[in-house]
Amino acid sequence: MKTDIHPAYGYVVFHDRSADRSFLTKSTLVAKASQLPTIEWEDGNTYPLVNVEVSSYSHPFYTGKNVVLDTAGQVQKFNARYGKRTKSQA
Repeated sequence: MKTDIHPAYGYVVFHDRSADRSFLTKSTLVAKASQLPTIEWEDGNTYPLVNVEVSSYSHPFYTGKNVVLDTAGQVQKFNARYGKRTKSQA
């Protein structure tokens, strides 16, 4: 492998502001650690902090709180307006 071509990769804390939950994971954002605020994690170490609006804690796909649209009703409305017509209906 070539040396010095890969970005720095280390631990970063992501804080989901909408769910007010945080998690520790590895990321290439550790390269910008000098520009990021820091937080003391549960293990006693200090890590860079990245604030996000949506994560797996708050995204509807992961939480199971998806909104299901009534597509059957829309199809019925469409067919009622523009469906096939017989000669007697025209």
